[in-house]
Amino acid sequence: MDLFDQRYAALAARDARFDGQFIAGVHTTGIYCRPSCPAVTPKPGNVSFYRTAAAAHEAGLRACKRCQPDAVPGSPDWNLRDDLASRAMRLVHDGVVEREGVPGLAARLGYTSRHVSRVLREELGAGPLALARAHRAQTARSLLAATDLPVADIAFAAGFGSLRQFNDTIAAVYRATPTELRTLARRGAPLPAEGGSITLRLPARAPFDAPGLFRFFADHAIRGFEEGDDTRFSRPLRLPGGPAEIEVAAAPTSGVLLSARLTTLADLPALTARVRRMFDLDADSVAIDTHLARDPDLAPLVAAVPGIRIAGSADAEEALFRTLVGQQISVAAARTVLGRIVEHFGGFPPAAQLAERGDEVLRGPAARITAIRRVAEVVAAGDLPLDPATPVAELRARLLALPGVGPWTAEYLAMRALGHPDAFPGTDLVLMQSAAALGISPSPRPAWAPWRSYAALHLWRARPSAKKAATPALGADVAAVRGI
Repeated sequence: MDLFDQRYAALAARDARFDGQFIAGVHTTGIYCRPSCPAVTPKPGNVSFYRTAAAAHEAGLRACKRCQPDAVPGSPDWNLRDDLASRAMRLVHDGVVEREGVPGLAARLGYTSRHVSRVLREELGAGPLALARAHRAQTARSLLAATDLPVADIAFAAGFGSLRQFNDTIAAVYRATPTELRTLARRGAPLPAEGGSITLRLPARAPFDAPGLFRFFADHAIRGFEEGDDTRFSRPLRLPGGPAEIEVAAAPTSGVLLSARLTTLADLPALTARVRRMFDLDADSVAIDTHLARDPDLAPLVAAVPGIRIAGSADAEEALFRTLVGQQISVAAARTVLGRIVEHFGGFPPAAQLAERGDEVLRGPAARITAIRRVAEVVAAGDLPLDPATPVAELRARLLALPGVGPWTAEYLAMRALGHPDAFPGTDLVLMQSAAALGISPSPRPAWAPWRSYAALHLWRARPSAKKAATPALGADVAAVRGI
């Protein structure tokens, strides 16, 4: 069965597992739908499949008003793959085109604008401007559905340059006015907004292990900076337009509720992209669980925790230094040190501040303090890119070239900072304890690829006992409790 036949079978079965992974364009009606659309299944000859909504727009199609194909989790491909198109899509979702234009996008990717545009058109069916336009339209639809914000504010928050551009785009994509789209998109009353905050639902594919994620963030929260429990997590964030305060809570259905106070509404697309990465909302849990459960040693672990997710980071630079500080000590000790850093600087310091003044607050062996400050200098100089477009192989190589950074740190940051699905910190003490208890090697099995990060999560979760898991690490690049 070729790819078209597989996708058509999913469309005919109205299989919701494929929502967000591809789009079905129906040329006889001029609309595009999600695979689970309840409409009558079109004939194969009348259907084309697209990887992005932008490609469907470029083909002259508009979004289906019945199934609302944009109201689904994003494609897992952008995190699963590390090619140029996938890295570009991660930056498009982060709002880079709106902030820096196509030249800025191309510069971050390390290619010319012409080359990036050509690759995106060939791979995804649309260039960077069309992809950014489609993302703006999707952001606007979400805001119209979930808030009572005035239309002009929504246009600005979604990244449109003018109200006219906003109205024209909504009409072209959805064949509706913003007011009509707001009525169509709503499912019940809008979420409440209090005191200048905005609240959005961010969907995830089921199954979704929300309790595991919230427990991880609560267990690693820095006192005075973050707060969390089994259902809620809050913290400040640095965004392109200024500081923000966010609170993320478990949603009644699969996904999370994001409440935020922003310096500028223009930061909303970047914020939602980062929270989606932080909670791994675009992962295809069914595919991951099915794949890993084929291993008889992992099958019981997968059955015990379906839908396990990578606890990511909304700030990759911060994740780097939290990881470096936490090497060789327990999580409790790391939280104490990080709390002292936050108190000293009045928040989590940027790399330049740590490089210049880190010795005022960092404690421990002089070589370790020097290594952290040296890494901070490299980051501050722009020589260690940590944005969503960073290729995983490049991140690993650059990290391993730095003093005080070994394989565990490189693998752990590939997971947490970049959300890479196929990293495996095999020298982790708790992971090794868990593997030993199961009678298996702590080395990653080729059969677990391309989701070895999730195999590591299952091994962490299955650690033999809390007492053993809390034992401080011993190696130069081995951490203590890192699992969920």
